[in-house]
Amino acid sequence: MGLVVSLDEGKKKGSAKIEPLVELVSADMNRVNELILSKAGSDVAMIPEVANHLISSGGKRLRPMLTLSAARLCGYRGDGHVKLAASVEFMHTATLLHDDVVDESELRRGKLAARMLWGNQASVLVGDFLLGQAFRMMVEVGSLDALDVLSTAAAVIAEGEVMQLSAAKHMSTTEDEYLAVIRAKTAALFSAAAEVGPIIAGLGRAERAAFRSYGTNLGLAFQLIDDALDYGGSSAELGKKVGDDFREGKITLPVVLAYRRGSESERAFWQRALERGEIGEGDLEKAIGLLRSHHAIEDTVERARHFGSVSRDALAPLPESPHKDALLEVVDFCIERAY
Repeated sequence: MGLVVSLDEGKKKGSAKIEPLVELVSADMNRVNELILSKAGSDVAMIPEVANHLISSGGKRLRPMLTLSAARLCGYRGDGHVKLAASVEFMHTATLLHDDVVDESELRRGKLAARMLWGNQASVLVGDFLLGQAFRMMVEVGSLDALDVLSTAAAVIAEGEVMQLSAAKHMSTTEDEYLAVIRAKTAALFSAAAEVGPIIAGLGRAERAAFRSYGTNLGLAFQLIDDALDYGGSSAELGKKVGDDFREGKITLPVVLAYRRGSESERAFWQRALERGEIGEGDLEKAIGLLRSHHAIEDTVERARHFGSVSRDALAPLPESPHKDALLEVVDFCIERAY
C-alpha cells in the first residue's frame, strides 16, 4: 500500500534530493570509506566478515556526511573531520548490529541481517569491536569537546534502546514518551554528527547550538518518516519487510495515535496484537486500516514536517553556501521519502 499525503503548496513531489550533499562531500567521503574498510579489519576473520556485510550493504551514510558537510560549512580545513565521520558511521553500524539482535530482525537494508548469518553473539561482539574502533579514532583527532559530544551520544543511544525495550508491548506509551525514546535512540547521533563539525572548526557556542538543533530535529523527522513508512511504504524503500514494527510488537507513533483515538474494540485489537503478540492472518492489513481511518500515518508525517521546519530554522542564521543549501535540502529529502 502506498502512502498518499498532500504536499506543501508549491512543492514539487520528490523534488528534494540528497545528491547535492553527496557531490559536495564525495572526495572526503572516499577517504572516510577507505578509513572504514581499514579500521574494520582484524586478524580475527569473523570481524571483517560481519562488519563488511553491513558496511557494504548500501546505506546512504547520511550521518557521516553531516559531519563532513558541517565541518566544511564552518570553514574547517584539516583532516580530523574524516576520522570523526568514520567514527559516527561505526557508531551507527554498531547500533544496527545490536538493534537487529534485540528486535530479532531478519532483514537489514534488503539483505539478511548479520545475526541470521553469523548468529546473535557474533553480531553483538562485532558491534562492540566497531564501537571500540570509533572511540580510538575520536581520541586520535585530539578534540576533547568532540570526544565528549560523541561519547555522550553513545551513552544516550544505549539509554534510548533500554527505554524502547521498556516501552515495547505497552499500549499505555504516550506520544511524549515515544518522542523521548527516538530523541535518544535516533536523534542523538544525528545531533552529535552535526555538532562535531563546528567543534573541530573552532567555532563557538552559537554555531554548536545551531548544528545540534539541526541534527536533533532532522533525526526526529527521519525516524518518524521511518515509522510511517513501516505501515505505508514498500520493502524496497525500507530495506526490511513492511510491517516489521507491527510483527515485533513495537509501539511507534502511528500506533500510539491510532490507539488513543480508537474505540474500545479497536484498542482491544492493539492490545491483543502488540501487547500479547497474538497476531493472526490479516491482522497487519487491519492495523493499516485502523491507522488510516484515524489519520495516524498522515499525522505522523505532519509531526515529521514540524521537526523538519525546526531543523531548517536552526541553520537560518548561518552564512549562505552550497553546503548550507545541501544540508537544508537533506531535511526535505528525508521527509519526502513518505510521498
